[in-house]
Formats: sequence, C-alpha cells, structure tokens
Amino acid sequence: MPAPISDPRHKAIAQKLTQLRKDRGMLQLDVAQRLHRPQTFVSKVESGHRRVDILELLDILKALEADPHAFVDEVMTLSKYDPV
Repeated sequence: MPAPISDPRHKAIAQKLTQLRKDRGMLQLDVAQRLHRPQTFVSKVESGHRRVDILELLDILKALEADPHAFVDEVMTLSKYDPV
C-alpha cells in the first residue's frame, strides 16, 4: 500500500529537491526542460502535491546533477524512517 501524501518523508523529499534546485541556481522551468516535462510537474513535486516514483526521482536527481545515494542518505536523516 502506498504511503499517504501526508507522510513526512514525502515532505522531506520535496523540500530537499527544492533546495537542491535553488542551490544550483536553477528555475523550475530549467529542471522541467531537462526532464521534457511541463513546469507544473516540477511545481507539484516541490509543493508536495505530487509524489514521485523511484524512476522519476532518479530522473529529477540526474537533471539536478545530484548523487542519488547522497540524496537518500540525507532524506533518511531528515525524516523519520520507520519501515512497515
């Protein structure tokens, strides 16, 4: 069963993606263009209105030129990780 959108881990992922983008001096439009997606896709992900699956997350991290392993490690330290 998928975790609810209110799960704090989703919020941590959205916040971290937003921070990575800003740290790289990129606009949502820049990321969207690299993903060949509309800017609204990036906006919904960053605002927490849309969850991303693992493949989308990997694509976003590639567009942000970020290390997926480091990203996951950091998200796990920022949020409560409690596997079911």
